[in-house]
Amino acid sequence: MVELSLKASRFAPNTLGFEIGWLDPDGIGAVSRGDMAIFFRKTAAPFDAVVRWVFADDIDATYAELKALSANIVEPLEKKPWGLRQFTVEDIDGNRFYFHHE
Repeated sequence: MVELSLKASRFAPNTLGFEIGWLDPDGIGAVSRGDMAIFFRKTAAPFDAVVRWVFADDIDATYAELKALSANIVEPLEKKPWGLRQFTVEDIDGNRFYFHHE
């Protein structure tokens, strides 16, 4: 289970294009985007930020969508030396999402 805060679970649908799958009153839940799901639970600060790799079938469309949603893009879309085209989004808790495509 990925430990994202409840604050981040509200951020993901609005800024990263995820849909809320379910929320439990005890502070756990999930968001999804296509075939990918991220589970979260209520945490108390301080907590360690996480890094997640997200495959995008159409990286250009995903980049344009997240820019339009005002995602905090901290590294723009570019081809990396290791061969992937990717960009990086950081959420309000410092968690990073590396969206990539070969």
